[in-house]
Order: sequence, then C-alpha cells, then structure tokens
Amino acid sequence: MNAAFHPIHDSFERAASRCADLTPLVYRRLFELHPETQAMFRADSGDLVKGSMLGLTIEAILDFAGERRGHFRLIACEVASHDAYGAPRELFIAFFVVIRDVLRDLLGDEWTPEIARAWDTLLAEIDAFAAAAS
Repeated sequence: MNAAFHPIHDSFERAASRCADLTPLVYRRLFELHPETQAMFRADSGDLVKGSMLGLTIEAILDFAGERRGHFRLIACEVASHDAYGAPRELFIAFFVVIRDVLRDLLGDEWTPEIARAWDTLLAEIDAFAAAAS
C-alpha cells in the first residue's frame, strides 16, 4: 500500500469523481435530519455561506486526519463560534457525521471497511477535540 494513502482523503477523492459539488447533498441531509438548522442559513439564498462553510470544514477534516498543519484548528474556533450562536456541540458534531454519510452514499460499494473504520475513528477524535475546546 502507498505510504501516502489515507482512507479519509481517499473517500473525498472518490466522492469528487462522482459529484462536483457536495454542498446541496450535505445541506439537504443536514436539514432533513436537523430541520432547526435551516433557520441558521436563511440569509444564504445563493448557497455562498454554505459552500464556504463546507469547504473550510473539508479542509479542516483533511488536515485533522492528516498532518495537522493548522487548518484543523478551525474546528476549535468554530466550536466556540457555534456555542456563541447557541448551537449545541452535538449539532456541531452532527455536521461532520452528515458529511461522512453523504460520502458513504456517494461511494456505495466502494465504501470499504477500512474507510468506515477511519471515519469512525476520526469522528470520535473530532468529538473529543471539540469537547476539549469548549
């Protein structure tokens, strides 16, 4: 196996080959599972904020799962920011779960046990990191 291979990175690369923009898929699922989040995006009719937020989150995920060069710190900053907005930490973490689930659906049969384990580990680590930051 290639030393640079990482299941989290691989899941995003595979998803990108199937979907040019994850934004509508991620937010549709988020709003279905957590309808209370829709009110947080009322002013974002063109999806600019949603797309930007998702892009920054993906960068943070990839850094957190990889070399942790700095982008992952956005997670801690956003825990505090979302807390100030009144969003519970569980809802903040749910966004990461939604992203994972959208990728899993896009990958279908290519969602391997290795990718699933990597995401389970990553989500637990992000939850612990967010809890320490709050």
